[in-house]
This record gives sequence, C-alpha cells and structure tokens, in this order.
Amino acid sequence: MAGQLKEVRNRIKSVQSTQQITKAMKMVSAAKLRRAQDSIQQMRPYARKLQEMLSNIVSNTSMESSNSLALERPVEKVLLIVITSDRGLAGAYNANIIKLAKQTIREKYATQAAKGNVTIWNIGKKGYEHFFKNNFKAVDTYRDLFLQLKFENIQQAAQAAVKAFRDREFDAVELVYSEFRNAATQAFVVEPFLPIPRTANSSGSTVKADFIFDPGKEELIAELMPKILNTQLYKAVLDANASEHGARMTAMDKASENANELLRNLKISYNRARQAAITTELTEIVSGAAALQG
Repeated sequence: MAGQLKEVRNRIKSVQSTQQITKAMKMVSAAKLRRAQDSIQQMRPYARKLQEMLSNIVSNTSMESSNSLALERPVEKVLLIVITSDRGLAGAYNANIIKLAKQTIREKYATQAAKGNVTIWNIGKKGYEHFFKNNFKAVDTYRDLFLQLKFENIQQAAQAAVKAFRDREFDAVELVYSEFRNAATQAFVVEPFLPIPRTANSSGSTVKADFIFDPGKEELIAELMPKILNTQLYKAVLDANASEHGARMTAMDKASENANELLRNLKISYNRARQAAITTELTEIVSGAAALQG
C-alpha cells in the first residue's frame, strides 16, 4: 500500500512539473502572438490590394505580353513553397499543412509527381524533415528563414522562385501555408504564385480593367511585378508565423487544462488509497487489541 501511495505521489509531482512548462510556453506564445498578429494585420490589407491591382493589370494585358511572369504554359514541372514551423508542440498545425501539400500533389499534380517533376521548397524545419524522410524532392535552401524573419530574406526566396519560373525550371509555383484568422483558428490554403492569376468575374471570363498607364505599360509592369510578388510571399510567411504562435498557445492551453483534469483524478486516487491504508491500519490495531483482550 505504501508503494502505491508513493507511485501516485510521484505521478502527481510529474504532472505538476509538466503543467508548469505548458503554462510557461502558453505565456511565451501569447507574447509572440501579439507581435506577430500586429505585423500581419498591418501587412494584409496592403498586400491584398497590391495583389488585386497586379491581377487587374495582368488581366488588362494581352496574352502575348512580353512579361513572362503572367504567361501560362503547359505544366510539366511544379514548385510548391510549403511554409511550416521550426518547432513542434503546436497541435496539428504542421500536420495539417503537410497533409494539404500532399493532397495537392495527389489531386492536382499526380502526373508530374509520377515523373519526379514536383519540387518542394521548405520554409520551416518541420516540413523539410517530413518531406525529406518520405523521399519527396525537398529543398532546404530557405528552411531557416524563421530564424531571421526579415523582408530582405523573404525577398531572396521570392526572387529565386521568379528567376526559376522565368528560366522555365518550373511551369507553375504555388504557396501552401496557413492563413491567420485568430488565436484559435487558421485556414490552410493553397495559393497560386506564378504565373500571376488573372481576375475573373462571376461568369468566369477575364475582367478587363480600364487602366491609364504612366509611364508605359510594359515598363510599369516589369517594375511592379517582382515587388508585388515579394510582398505576396512575405505576407504568406507572416500569416504562417502568426498561425504557428496561435496554434501553440491554444495547444499549450489545452495541455494545461488536461493536466488539471489528470491531477484531479490522481488526487482522488491518492486520497482513496490513503483512506484504504488508514482503514487497514485501524483494522489491524483493533484486531490486535481484541486479540490481547481475548
């Protein structure tokens, strides 16, 4: 009986120690989430307006435009830029992004994948570790961008993707990431990056926006396109960063609640065992006294 009590006491101490860790991690994630949320909320309207403007400009440009970033061509080689986190303990956050990337390959690019023509650029270590272990064509060049989350570093990855598309190394580039909604909710999305999508109306036909270009159309498009694409990737990375901290904060909060429930059950078990031990001792004492009197 004494051994059982000691085991329960040790389990209670272990759960209490784990709960202290989860509470501390929740507080750290909450502080980081506040900064990340401010960054993406300030960035998102600007990035969306730029992306909308770029799509409208491309829609107003003929398909024979000299700018190769808007030209659609038969898709033989595909690049997926998958944005995960560097660390775990974020619930199902990384698993959902990886699942979406694999689902996209299976449903949209199965033919290209069978030929080995699907390449994955990983931003975040967790995605790279999974795809590398599972024999995908994973590239770790931009894996550690979250260690120094700056626009200049993200710009290098965006420019490399643009150059690869122009050089026909890839015929389509897509982003797979989580869009931040709030601390408890993320939307996992696949977003076209290249070629630049054209704006379509409700009937599915291409919208022709009426723009007045100054300076010339080709010069303006050539200047704007790379800058807006840099901003688009930077927005996706900021979204993923905020989503990660929100997911981790929520996961640690749930872990702390589960620890409370586990502690409650363990304390009930401990009290029952203790009461049983006391009852057994009293029974032995009474039996011994009765034996002496008899």
